[in-house]
Amino acid sequence: MAKISTRQQRIIDYIKGYRREHGYAPSVRDIQIACDISSTSVVDYNLRILQREGVIRRSPDISRGLELVDDDRGGAVEVVSVPIIGAIAAGAPLPVVTSDILQSEGLETVGLPPELTPRVASDLYALRVKGYSMIDALIDDGDVVVLRRTPDIRNGDMVAAWLRAEEEATLKRLYREGDHIRLQPANVQMQPIVVPATNVEVHGKVVAVIRRLE
Repeated sequence: MAKISTRQQRIIDYIKGYRREHGYAPSVRDIQIACDISSTSVVDYNLRILQREGVIRRSPDISRGLELVDDDRGGAVEVVSVPIIGAIAAGAPLPVVTSDILQSEGLETVGLPPELTPRVASDLYALRVKGYSMIDALIDDGDVVVLRRTPDIRNGDMVAAWLRAEEEATLKRLYREGDHIRLQPANVQMQPIVVPATNVEVHGKVVAVIRRLE
C-alpha cells in the first residue's frame, strides 16, 4: 500500500469520528468543510486514492456510502440527503421549491435515516430557522426544519407559510377556522396571526427538526 498523506489520514480520522458520532458516513461536502479542503473535487480525488489503496470502500448507489475497510462498525449505512435550500425568517421570501433547486450541486445537505423518511425523498427539503417564534416547541434560532411538500395539511401541523398580502414568511402551526386561518406561534410572547385563508400559501409541513446544540 502506498504511503498515506497527512491530508488523507485526516480524512480517514474524520470519517471514523463522524461515523462513531452519527452512525453513518459524512458527505463529500462535510469532509471538505471539516478538513479545510479547497473543493469537493479535491476531496473526491483523495477518496479515489484511498479506495484504490484498499483503505475505504465506496458504494455509488448509497448516499454517503463510505466505509472504512478496517472499521468494525459494519457496512455503509444508507441515509437520505435532504438539501437545505435557504432560511425561513419573517419578512424574507421563501425560496421557490423546484426540482432544479433540489438537484442543484453545492447545496448544503442534512442526512436522515430512511426510517424517518418513509415516503418519497424527493418531496423533502430543509430550511434554516431564523427567529424564536417556535421556541416553546424546542425549535431555536439556527435549527434546521425538514419539510415535505404535500397538499395534506391538517389542523395543528407545523408549516412553512407565505402570507401573500404581507409578503412575509413564517413557521407556525396551522389551524383552519371557517374562512380564516390561524397561524399559531409556540412562544408565549407572540400573538397568533389570523388571516383569510386565501392569503396563505403553504410551502410544506415540518416532518423533522435538527437541533443546533452549540
